Amino acid sequence: MIQFDIKDAIDILLVGTLLYYLYTLMRRSRSANLFNGLIVFVLVWIMVSYIFEMRLLGGILDRAVNVGALALVVLFQDDLRHFFSSLGSQQNAGLLRRYMRRFVSRDDAKTQSYHDEIMALVMACVSMGRQKVGALIVVEKRTKLNDEAATGETIDAHVSQRLIENIFFKNSPLHDGALLVSGRRLRAAGCILPVSHDSDIPKNLGLRHRAALGITQKCDCLAIIVSEETGAISIAENGRFQLRLSAEELETALTRTFEKA
Repeated sequence: MIQFDIKDAIDILLVGTLLYYLYTLMRRSRSANLFNGLIVFVLVWIMVSYIFEMRLLGGILDRAVNVGALALVVLFQDDLRHFFSSLGSQQNAGLLRRYMRRFVSRDDAKTQSYHDEIMALVMACVSMGRQKVGALIVVEKRTKLNDEAATGETIDAHVSQRLIENIFFKNSPLHDGALLVSGRRLRAAGCILPVSHDSDIPKNLGLRHRAALGITQKCDCLAIIVSEETGAISIAENGRFQLRLSAEELETALTRTFEKA
């Protein structure tokens, strides 16, 4: 007789949650079809080897699984690196900070305010939007963008509206790349980002928007785009766009992002 208790329910819930998280991660990185095929293969393997107990076919599939483990590492190496990076950052940074915040007094919380940096970013984007100066700014959350920062020029400066506008001035040598904000400071400028090739991106969105979407599909961050053609301010987060934001909406998004960093 099959026994089913609370531990089995928790086990099923955890496996379902893990599979759902992996699926969303693969979907953002355009590996959903490979992941779906992998799930189908695993289900067939379980049915053949453990339910119907077919020895010959089951033996072949068992050996394919053993060899396929190495193939999976090669196929999903970028996705696995992102998965373990985000998983580790959530455990070591996100959860720890949440618990630590409970023991921080209100006065200490006020001293940790990001208001000055947030307003500098907002005012710079609004000013560049009025002048129709194109810009791409990436704000780190938990995942450190070391590879992307290495492609640009190190700045390591305080977040300043004037400095941001000077970086994206049309005659500036760094205006074509992305500006990376890390730890309440301007870390690097002129950075090269991975470009998203999703077919459902509106055709009126240019390369800056595709680069913003690409980095948010790969890493846990917020990307701000100022359109050179329209001056509209948009953001990309978790592989999705929010277009034509007001200054207040941008401030809200940045506040949420800085709190997670």
